[in-house]
Amino acid sequence: MPQPNLSHLAVFAAIARLGSFQRAAAEVGMSTSAVSHAIRGLEERLGVSLFNRTTRSVALTEAGQRLVERLQPALRDVGDALNEMNDFRTLPSGKLCINTSRVAAQMLLAPLMARFLTAYPDIHLEVVEDDGLVDIVASGCDAGIRFQEAVPEDMVGVRFGGAQRLVVVGSPDYFARRPPPRHPDDLDRHECIRFRFQSGRIFKWEFAEGDRAFERDVAGRLILSGEELQLRAALDGLGLAFVFEQLAADAIADGRLVRVLQDWERTYDPGFVLYYPRQRRMPSALRAFIDMVRPPAG
Repeated sequence: MPQPNLSHLAVFAAIARLGSFQRAAAEVGMSTSAVSHAIRGLEERLGVSLFNRTTRSVALTEAGQRLVERLQPALRDVGDALNEMNDFRTLPSGKLCINTSRVAAQMLLAPLMARFLTAYPDIHLEVVEDDGLVDIVASGCDAGIRFQEAVPEDMVGVRFGGAQRLVVVGSPDYFARRPPPRHPDDLDRHECIRFRFQSGRIFKWEFAEGDRAFERDVAGRLILSGEELQLRAALDGLGLAFVFEQLAADAIADGRLVRVLQDWERTYDPGFVLYYPRQRRMPSALRAFIDMVRPPAG
């Protein structure tokens, strides 16, 4: 039997990991039809079906599952060997995929992207925004960015962006109609702009009194799922928003928003973390990114 093409095996592994011919095609830089042709040729060479395919789903057959389990260590070895070649290059290269919450992308990644890509012209950066708790290895990403409390224990973490605070803000127009709250319990008498996670859970506002942290399940007629929309709604006088201090800083400074309940704010230190799996050999693109975001020693 003729030996399968190594690139076809890599395509097969990408489809198995991503569960989609289309997403695998985007990852490996081929058209969807070329990916289908590669899998068809691989199945013909092996004499077995590797996927059960319908118009809505792609699933591994028993033979496909067995093959991917045997292939994964070998493909990792090939990847490590190719990454070692970067040691002979002047600058790091390759693809770097980062899975991040939307607010971390806005606050931390967006200001950094131009500097990173300018410093490393041979690196291709992909940023995947997702507020869910994602298995970055299964999704094919090299690293993730989340609040420290959401980072899996088996991951290596690097502090990214320093301490964070969430603040309660409202517009002067809103406070012309309602007195500012002086205690978190006063929020029961206010219109609060609430946030819903992709999981469906409504975020409870978090406060602190000394060393004691506590939550409030606030009420309000408006529920949103994006930080920019929350800020816009607060600026428009629709209610109080609970947002990251960094996002609201300019509007607070120029008087478009008023910050309240400052005595009850909770500080998260560390806040966001860049995390990645322990690896025998780290890709040079990821190492370059870590070096750029790592806090200075001391």
